[in-house]
Amino acid sequence: MARKESDSSSFSMGNTAQEQALPYVPDCYVLPSSSDRRPSADDRTADIPVIDMGGLRLQDASQRANVVRQIGNASRQLGFFQVVNHGISKAVMEAALEAAADFFKLPAGEKAKFMSNDVFKPVRYGSSIKDGEDKVQFWRVFLKHYANPLAHWIHSWPQNPPHYRERVGEYSKEVKRVALEIAESITESLGLDPTSCQLAHRLDGGMQTMAVNCYPPCPSPELALGLPPHSDYSCITVVLQSTPGLEILDPRDGTWKTAPDTRGALQVHIGDHVEVLSNGTYKSVVHRAALNSRKTRISIASLHSLGMDEKMGVAKELVGGDEGKERYRESSFRDFLDSLSKNDIGTQGYKSFIDTLRIEK
Repeated sequence: MARKESDSSSFSMGNTAQEQALPYVPDCYVLPSSSDRRPSADDRTADIPVIDMGGLRLQDASQRANVVRQIGNASRQLGFFQVVNHGISKAVMEAALEAAADFFKLPAGEKAKFMSNDVFKPVRYGSSIKDGEDKVQFWRVFLKHYANPLAHWIHSWPQNPPHYRERVGEYSKEVKRVALEIAESITESLGLDPTSCQLAHRLDGGMQTMAVNCYPPCPSPELALGLPPHSDYSCITVVLQSTPGLEILDPRDGTWKTAPDTRGALQVHIGDHVEVLSNGTYKSVVHRAALNSRKTRISIASLHSLGMDEKMGVAKELVGGDEGKERYRESSFRDFLDSLSKNDIGTQGYKSFIDTLRIEK
């Protein structure tokens, strides 16, 4: 087991164990024994719904209704599903992953231009959650940047590698279209009036955050994680990954499962704000990033939410009468960032943002 005692309680940003490719796992990365360590045995693959989005674009109303029903069922039972025939070409997806990998291969000084622990910065590079502050660190490096409207933000993205803006920008436009199609289906599956709910319209003018993640090989992947268990604050998150590593907590049996490697598929997470909108009918999925000892994993998560200060609340059509009372408080993207900046999620286990929104009965 590649583990070595370390005098350092944490590593500074730009000098982390994963960036140095240390051949051992320092103590500050080792998960507490009380937490859910990744099992050393082969992980079970989750039984994940694979939904063909092609039916949403056909003139046949029955086929569209069938896809909407599948999205609704997956959102209710699991909070997670995969989509195929989403309309993003293999070339666009592979080019985005390649550009992301090339960014992380840049010299440290080039990446350091974007280093920050300030979660409010529109473009920032870092590792773990809050570098140098978290009592438990995580084995990843990341670049996060806003992407909507693309013309407003793209000029603040890295100029190196030279193809980064073009390739990741093209993917961000395409994945936003997919997210909006899914949002329309979610509205429909909940039986909400699209003219009053306007989820897709609100997302179209809202925030899109691209979380570009790199998980280098870890010498003892059973001791650490790339990201701890969490749910996304967003309405919808769409993930593109180079290799498997995304794990979800299956609410059907309470066990961790690996998302299967389905050719050409994108991973779709229901986020906290759709759970709020649905008054708990749909569940935001708890997930984590597992590690491996052999190769680097790249993922690009596109998180779609309302505007920075726009509040998401329970759909009024889902409360009152036999439907009961509102079970969640309103909140915004800024509220989430405030919560993230004030809390260390690696000490006593993760307290989900959604937990702070629930109204106790």
